[in-house]
Amino acid sequence: MHITRIYHDETGKSHFGKATIELKDGGPIGLLSEQFPAGNIIFRETPADYDFKWHPAPQRQLLFILKGRCEFTVSSGENQQFGAGDVLLLEDTEGQGHCSKALFNEVRHSIFVTLPDDVTFPNHAPNDN
Repeated sequence: MHITRIYHDETGKSHFGKATIELKDGGPIGLLSEQFPAGNIIFRETPADYDFKWHPAPQRQLLFILKGRCEFTVSSGENQQFGAGDVLLLEDTEGQGHCSKALFNEVRHSIFVTLPDDVTFPNHAPNDN
């Protein structure tokens, strides 16, 4: 399973990339990942006119979008749109960070799950699929 990652490089610029979550046979219930330790769970609602300019993620965290659509922009000016069911790994905790805004006048419901520093996911180059 691949999820989108936003991370910072050594100069503090943010980029999109991919993180891979390895899945293994879990028998009749489907494919499962290994268990990962997590920190806190934060529920969030952002208004339909949400438009937050440059900011780093406050900590390493997974973002699960439950409802609504949004757009993230990184330092290169590249942007991507996300919606319900998408998961992002936010690792741009230093430097310029990213911009995020609501799309289509929709309220967004999401969940953040903070991650300890020692939790890692295999990563690919920024434009790998």
